Amino acid sequence: QVQLVESGGGLVQYGGSLRLSCAASGTIFGVNAMGWYRQAPGKERELVAGISSGTRANYAESVKGRFTISRDNAKNTVYLQMNSLKPEDTAVYYCRLMGVAGDYWGQGTQVTVSS
Repeated sequence: QVQLVESGGGLVQYGGSLRLSCAASGTIFGVNAMGWYRQAPGKERELVAGISSGTRANYAESVKGRFTISRDNAKNTVYLQMNSLKPEDTAVYYCRLMGVAGDYWGQGTQVTVSS
């Protein structure tokens, strides 16, 4: 079984920064891509950023230029550096691993940006 453990969330002021980490453990046969999603209260879960096994990244328009996704393939870990945070970035952030053997989600980490 694959487990994803997120860390790095918290409370930050407008314009501040946070770095999220997501470490995958367990029997992982191969990883196609990893990504970060978020869900704000009353809204649907949305893609924030994704990164392929070849480190090709894509971002939601709302975070381009502010967030950076990266990964350490040897550690099966993905990171999300979030700069210039805004109140509208407040949400629960989820890590996703799209593997050869399945699709896995973390339990989420809360990010709250105060104005």
